[in-house]
Amino acid sequence: MKIRSITYFCNPEWPINEEVLHQAGKFIQQANSAFKAVGFDVQTCRIATIPFPRMVVGCNEDDVVDFACTLEQLIKDHGFDYVSIGPALTQTPESYQVIPKILASTESVFLSGFMDSQNGGIELQAVHACADVIQQSATITPDGFSNLRFAALANVPSGSPFFPAAYHAYSLTDESQPFSFALATEAADLAVDAFSSAQDIEDAQHRLIAMLNEHAKELEKVADSLSEENDVVFGGIDYSLAPYPVEERSIGAAMERLGVPAVGMHGSLAATAILTNAIDRAVFKRTGFSGVMLPVLEDSTLAARAERGVLDITDLLLYSAVCGTGLDTLPLPGDTNSKQIAAILLDLAVLAIRLDKPLTARLMPIPGKNPGDLTTFDFEYFANSRVLSVCAEPLQGFFAGDGVIELKKSELHKS
Repeated sequence: MKIRSITYFCNPEWPINEEVLHQAGKFIQQANSAFKAVGFDVQTCRIATIPFPRMVVGCNEDDVVDFACTLEQLIKDHGFDYVSIGPALTQTPESYQVIPKILASTESVFLSGFMDSQNGGIELQAVHACADVIQQSATITPDGFSNLRFAALANVPSGSPFFPAAYHAYSLTDESQPFSFALATEAADLAVDAFSSAQDIEDAQHRLIAMLNEHAKELEKVADSLSEENDVVFGGIDYSLAPYPVEERSIGAAMERLGVPAVGMHGSLAATAILTNAIDRAVFKRTGFSGVMLPVLEDSTLAARAERGVLDITDLLLYSAVCGTGLDTLPLPGDTNSKQIAAILLDLAVLAIRLDKPLTARLMPIPGKNPGDLTTFDFEYFANSRVLSVCAEPLQGFFAGDGVIELKKSELHKS
């Protein structure tokens, strides 16, 4: 298991308060060394801010882009690899429109956009705005890679260390929230190891739970010490079993160790639920999603099953009902339009609100690619696959408008 990210949450303000970044940099260097000293490989150090519309209130688009570019340079000077400047907000519709410009002007800035309001209703205008961002951002580079840095969010609270969903807690009346940090893990290998040596399903779960607990105990010991020494809140661990694109670190491989012939076939939902159940039964200070992450392009097995045509968008949407993060790194045809994307996003948002769970969508239309075409990414964390078919048409009637969908959260289905 590795630490995918140590993520530091703060409000750097605008104009940027460099003292905040200086203190953040001192902390992250200490934290990086402390976790490495006890044997954990730390892949990245990241920083997440309050939602950018709350920092650049009243600024025009050029000022917002300038803020993002300036912050990008400063965080690198202080030892951070990436920064998330949080989500566009439904109460500021113009905040969605500037996101493609920020993505085009930066390389290590991540953003997101809420599809739900603070009252919990699904804002159709925001769903369509997120879809527009995805379509427009797809053409920033020839391979559609910029959408790696944007996600549409539904029911996602602050404090998740995974990007692009990460943002710092904020309040409309009091933005002096304490700074904090959290850990994102790359832990799919624990599931592969546990399931490969298990005698039966219950033994598989017990083995995985024991591994999660053992590593969590070590992580929390270091984190609690860092928190006390630096007066920074430890937000917790997001144990979402993130994969890496080799079989021994593949969540898809772990699912198939349970007995699924191939991820995407019947039995996959059961395997996803068993994995999520093990995470739920583990004892650790949790934050973020803490569920099963199924990013097609980041997992060699999922990528292979999508390439074969066994695994599709509808399957992944179904698994989102019992797993952790939603639809992640899905390669879509380049001609997928924003109205088709909005239809996909709406279904995801409804799942998130109805089941009262955080879900995101990171969709990647690839210019010039058609369904079934091979992807050609040259990126360490990606396994190439085939472009997925999109079974969606523009929403009509009430769904095509800008109303609000209010749903009572289910009391029977919570993960």
